[in-house]
Amino acid sequence: MKQDKVLSLLGLAMRAGKVASGGFAVEQSIKKGAAGLVIVSDDTSAASKKHFRDMCTYRGIELCEYADKDSLGHAIGKEFRSVVSVEDPGFAESILKLLKEDLGERQGGSAIDGKDQ
Repeated sequence: MKQDKVLSLLGLAMRAGKVASGGFAVEQSIKKGAAGLVIVSDDTSAASKKHFRDMCTYRGIELCEYADKDSLGHAIGKEFRSVVSVEDPGFAESILKLLKEDLGERQGGSAIDGKDQ
């Protein structure tokens, strides 16, 4: 299952200290230009999704909707998280590649926005 690979890579990035989680930390990561990829959970409110989508679009950062809050939090060893940012270009690229492959296999459920589109 691709979701397990994505979440596993997210966990590795967290252990490497290259993940910011939670709304405030992700906003700071985006504003300082450290975020290479932002992942918003599928079950986050529409207003929060729009807020982060607008921030990422303005700064040319990839954003995707993936998994649920519990899965994202569990992957990084925390309680539920609605948004995380990956601050390492290598991890961000690897996760994005898996997400794009997964998007081709699944019908709906994920969306990818950002500078490549």
